Amino acid sequence: MSTKIKARIHRDDEVVVIAGRDKGARGKVVRVKPAEASVVVAKVNMIKRHTRQTQQSSGGIIEKEAPISISNVQFFCPNCKTGVRLGIKSLEDGQKVRSCRKCGEVLDQ
Repeated sequence: MSTKIKARIHRDDEVVVIAGRDKGARGKVVRVKPAEASVVVAKVNMIKRHTRQTQQSSGGIIEKEAPISISNVQFFCPNCKTGVRLGIKSLEDGQKVRSCRKCGEVLDQ
C-alpha cells in the first residue's frame, strides 16, 4: 500500500542523503515519485542491471540510479551549507513559497 504524498522537494533541487548506504552524498533530483514517496537523485544509490540485447540497445551490465525514500533526503540550503527542513511561507502578494527552516531564506523565486 502506497500513499501519495505532497513532496516539498522538486525536480532540480539539490539534496543531501541523510540515511542509508550513500549517507552524506549530495546530488540533484532527477525525478520525484509522489505515489511511491521516493526521489531519484543523480549519481546516488547506483545499482547494476543485467540487460538482454535487443534491436534498439546492446546488452550488458547497465549502471543506473535507483529511487530513494523521500524521508532519507533533505534539501541542501545554499545559505546554510547543510541539509535543512523546508517550510512554507506566504508572501505579501499571497504567493506560497518554500523557505529554509534554519535561516528563514526564501528558496523559490
